[in-house]
Parts: sequence; structure tokens; C-alpha cells
Amino acid sequence: MIGRAVAGIRSALQKRRVYNQTYAELSKLSTREMEDLGISRSMISRLAYEAANKV
Repeated sequence: MIGRAVAGIRSALQKRRVYNQTYAELSKLSTREMEDLGISRSMISRLAYEAANKV
């Protein structure tokens, strides 16, 4: 029971780390770079969320 709780916490922390890293990296891109990738600033949060949930 405790092991499952610890595993759940680790998983949540890992997802949060991936979300934060992805969000930070995408936020650093210039508008031009984002246009080249076909994304807009309004998509950053969703893309970070999707990346985190693939972990």
C-alpha cells in the first residue's frame, strides 16, 4: 500500500518535471521559431501537458 503511494508520488513528480521542462524550452523559442514548427504561444501549455502524460 505504501509502495503504491510512493510510486504514485514519483510518477506525479516525474510528470511535473517533464511538464516544466517542456514548457520552459518552448517558452524560450522566438515567435519565428514557433511558426516554423507550426505552433503558437497559446499551445505551449497543452503541448507540455501532452508531453508529460506520455511519461
